[in-house]
Amino acid sequence: MAAGAQDDGLDGFGIAVVREDAKWTLTPMDREVLDDLATAERALLDMRSAGAVFGLFDIDDEFFVVVRPAPAGTRLMLSDATAGIDYDIAADTLERLNIDVPDIDPDELADVEPWPEGDLGVLADLGLEESVMSVIIGDTDLYADEQIGMIAARLGFADELAAVLDKLGH
Repeated sequence: MAAGAQDDGLDGFGIAVVREDAKWTLTPMDREVLDDLATAERALLDMRSAGAVFGLFDIDDEFFVVVRPAPAGTRLMLSDATAGIDYDIAADTLERLNIDVPDIDPDELADVEPWPEGDLGVLADLGLEESVMSVIIGDTDLYADEQIGMIAARLGFADELAAVLDKLGH
């Protein structure tokens, strides 16, 4: 567990997104996916779709992770590398990317500008170019769920996301 990491009471959501036959299907995921990258990845791999499958994970409205399993290996994008200091799934993501958790004093985190790590083009083949993802992540005035909403709007599944989040009470 990362230093200062929280393992109980994480707020947020995990959504599995599938694009098959030009149709988006979104499925809420168990809360345990918010704690552990391997659990999130396994859950997505178990979906076994012929189309694109990826997960969007909002952790405490602080940051989000995109997980996209593929035959050549899972593609990952973490919206805020500094989250690796306090959150296991962020630390796991950085480790998988072969990037060290930032060496920042937790008391100084509020003074540090967040930065993304991983594959910003993870959804480019679906219509969300790396440059647009950079703009979404770069808007630090937005909460993670708002950033995910912008991703959904750009890819064309905003209504489906809203319906799933309503069911989750988010």
